[in-house]
Amino acid sequence: MTLQAPRPDGTARRATLIRHSPADGGADESGRSPRLGVLYIHGWSDYFYNTGLSEFFSSHGYDFYALDLHNHGRSLESAELGGYVDDLADYDDEILLAHQVIANELYQGKAKPEGPAVESVHTNPIGRAAIILVGHSTGGLIAALWARKFPGKVSHLVLNSPWLEIHGGAAIRRAATPLVRPVADRRPLTRMRVPERTFYWRGISDEAYGDWHVDRHMRPPQAFPVRAGWMQAIMAAQREVASGLALPMPALVLLSARSMLGPVWNEAMLHADVVLDVRALAFRALSLGSSVALERIDGALHEVFLSNKPVRDDAYNRLARWLRGYVD
Repeated sequence: MTLQAPRPDGTARRATLIRHSPADGGADESGRSPRLGVLYIHGWSDYFYNTGLSEFFSSHGYDFYALDLHNHGRSLESAELGGYVDDLADYDDEILLAHQVIANELYQGKAKPEGPAVESVHTNPIGRAAIILVGHSTGGLIAALWARKFPGKVSHLVLNSPWLEIHGGAAIRRAATPLVRPVADRRPLTRMRVPERTFYWRGISDEAYGDWHVDRHMRPPQAFPVRAGWMQAIMAAQREVASGLALPMPALVLLSARSMLGPVWNEAMLHADVVLDVRALAFRALSLGSSVALERIDGALHEVFLSNKPVRDDAYNRLARWLRGYVD
């Protein structure tokens, strides 16, 4: 489903909402039908293709949706400017639209529209239709900030290697900010000189060592170009997280047990996060709110649910345990 989020200039940002329709209707082992929606937000230079994740949630009795954000994946308009925004709040409206669709589909006939929110049979204390919001990497950062702005629409938060902090931690971010800001303010589309490697793509793609068919056009092996305006937006969002989000909903953070961020390919990278600094992420996760569970998964990739089967089975078992404790 195509979602059109209007821009101030009258044009629209086009996002794509994907819904998983299981063959068995989505009833879980106990036979209960889905009562709570799950919305997944992908990472930078990415799109949704992990059918195993959708099948996991459906088999546990949830309705699963994923959003290809504007200028990503199925919504890609320009590969050269793929993923570019100068403020992560640019994604707010399309996520709101996705929430509206999910609420209407799950609770039609049981709720009355109320602007961007609808009342539902599954609510949090604020009383608006609530979903489980799942975010990976940059999508995890986007999801955390969106949950802060719209807490009544998020009952639970699941973050998969969320980019909550830059490599090296807050000190590096503070040092980098005044270097990036002048360029971002004057020439936001300036392409930054950063290493362009295919290490992560090698670990996930079935064209290399991975298990997954990854469309090269929707998820380039070297990712989209990094531009100064976008990098400034990322660091501004991370600064906001560092100040403390005080999220009211329970949050689960899943990370690899280790990072390998070296410049030379090593097969050990097939069992580590080769994108982000997991130690910095683990520390920053404490800034999310008062109810945060952290799972460190040995052998996991940057996207823990794309790891090899024994590792992702471990990750799914941990997610299922958390869902039993905090949702069911």
